[in-house]
Amino acid sequence: MGDLLRANARTHRLDTVFSDFCEVSALSFSNAVDPIHRDAREKRYLEIVAKYQPEEITRFCQALAVLVEWLSLGMCDALGDLFMSLELGERGKGQFFTPYPVSSLMARMTAGDVKEQIKQQDHIALNEPACGAGGMVIAFAEAMLDQDVNYQHYLHATLQDIDSTAVHMAYVQLSLLHVPAIVIHGNSLAMTEWAHWVTPAHVLGGWDKRLYFPKAVRAMREVLSMPATEDLVSSPQEVSVPPAPTPIPESATQYVVNQRLEQLALF
Repeated sequence: MGDLLRANARTHRLDTVFSDFCEVSALSFSNAVDPIHRDAREKRYLEIVAKYQPEEITRFCQALAVLVEWLSLGMCDALGDLFMSLELGERGKGQFFTPYPVSSLMARMTAGDVKEQIKQQDHIALNEPACGAGGMVIAFAEAMLDQDVNYQHYLHATLQDIDSTAVHMAYVQLSLLHVPAIVIHGNSLAMTEWAHWVTPAHVLGGWDKRLYFPKAVRAMREVLSMPATEDLVSSPQEVSVPPAPTPIPESATQYVVNQRLEQLALF
């Protein structure tokens, strides 16, 4: 990947090539699943590719193919490692991505009993307020796999970063690894949001509604898991009726989900 991106840097700055690669990849994934931002992001995609020659665009496609193969070999922070190896960290922003082995160790130390948490909460809700390339979330997903839990079904992550390139890096990697997630471009300290990106796993898993009605989902699952016996049918008063849907507590996740449900109603 480094060689392909350096080849495009013959006529462009390397940091610009890297950020453009991450952004066009993110735009491509987003436009396949998220109608809310499709028009604006398609326009942005065309603006970026217009700066490059056909052979340079081909290198971007080849670099994405290499990234897919890289991540298929095992969970890792591929783009974070590439970013650091290309020496693209900016001292003014203090960018330094945690080495993946360190992230992996931290995830295993903090994960706890994932299966027990899922029994109590329906899913694991993970928040990463300074996500970088998403390495910590990837490591936590791997820690769930170590406990024989499918993160694609039982993990939802909300990530945030003030740097747009970091947001695109995290979004691309979590999309390829099929992690249900919302990646927010914003300032975690100031509680501001400039844009949000939902992964294909978030959309295909129906997470907008699942996050809005978590208690109702849990109650419904309890009812559906009860045995269908004659006593149950003859005594309906004994059946636990799901309570009215209750929105999740105020948070960045709820804020984005509320926006999305309102906007999706227009489509």
